[in-house]
Amino acid sequence: MIQRGIATFGLDTGKCPPWLFERMVKLGRSMIEAVVAEEGADEFVKRIGDPVWFQSLGTVLAFDWNASGLTTILTAALKEAIRGEENNLGIYICGGKGKTSRRTPEEINNWGDKLGLEDEKVNSLAYNSKMAAKVDSALIQDGFQIYHHAFFFTDSGAWTVVQQGMNAGEGSARRYHWHSASAKDLINEPHSGIASQLKIDNVLNMTAGESGKNRQISTELVSQNFGTLMKDIKILRKYFTPYSQMAEIAAGQQRLKFMNLENIEFNYHPVVKEDFSKSRYLEKILWELCDRKPENYEKLLAMEGVGPKTIRALALVAEIIYGAKPSYEDPARYSFAHGGKDATPYPVDTETYDQTIEKLKSYVGKIKK
Repeated sequence: MIQRGIATFGLDTGKCPPWLFERMVKLGRSMIEAVVAEEGADEFVKRIGDPVWFQSLGTVLAFDWNASGLTTILTAALKEAIRGEENNLGIYICGGKGKTSRRTPEEINNWGDKLGLEDEKVNSLAYNSKMAAKVDSALIQDGFQIYHHAFFFTDSGAWTVVQQGMNAGEGSARRYHWHSASAKDLINEPHSGIASQLKIDNVLNMTAGESGKNRQISTELVSQNFGTLMKDIKILRKYFTPYSQMAEIAAGQQRLKFMNLENIEFNYHPVVKEDFSKSRYLEKILWELCDRKPENYEKLLAMEGVGPKTIRALALVAEIIYGAKPSYEDPARYSFAHGGKDATPYPVDTETYDQTIEKLKSYVGKIKK
């Protein structure tokens, strides 16, 4: 069973020494072979989608358990470990850190050509990779900038995404896990886990189930003509002011239907710093959306040019004018590295803990001497 949760790691500077990386590659290769022999390629990719198991594997391979580098170095080591053996193992790893992450679709297409996969299957894999990156940068606005994206897939089409963002101001990293079995809906709670050192206040989380109404109205907003949408945007431009003024305006504006303004410190609203006064690019994207009229929120997000600001603008119109409040709760769930033994935020899941230990022990035991 894939567990959702938080693992702890701060931003890591410096490089992995060659002597360690070489050994991580060797042990990683043996671990992959053992898992695939025991449970198959799909199960290995599924386990990579589990943030606890991924973290544990990195620790087994002797990398610092609480460093952001575990994500990037472990992924690189696994990718190197299977180089030349991908077809035998049935596992393919694309992407990585920085510029390498941006070549993920190209790598997926290259593997599609080598394997003779149908275009539909290759396009689907590339689309899932692209959308995972877009969701975690635009729909979850938590202050972490994505800089690492890795895409694991198998012959059968099972896939996992492991991507990481950094928050330089907090000196922290956050890792996002996806797995095809738990991401049937790419927009509504698609993650198998989100690993983070911090829980952030006031995260605009458009993937939450509670954001469903806001997503619906956001889609409806761009199904109308551009002029009608811009009337709503102009209201925000005129009245999106500090809390005290906003409350007074709301009382006299029948069009503003959000009824709980008096209970909100509006100065601390997650998008209160948004500048709608001068944004020609935003208007261009909104015009294109209204022209194409995407039939659902996923297609809205998938359109080229749609990013965090477009999502914020539509979410804010849907919330302030139409009363559809999105979720502002950080999607990170729990910590197994902070607390736990003292039941903070809840007791250690000893059953899962023991299962992970026994599984890793069994894999290590099957490694060829």
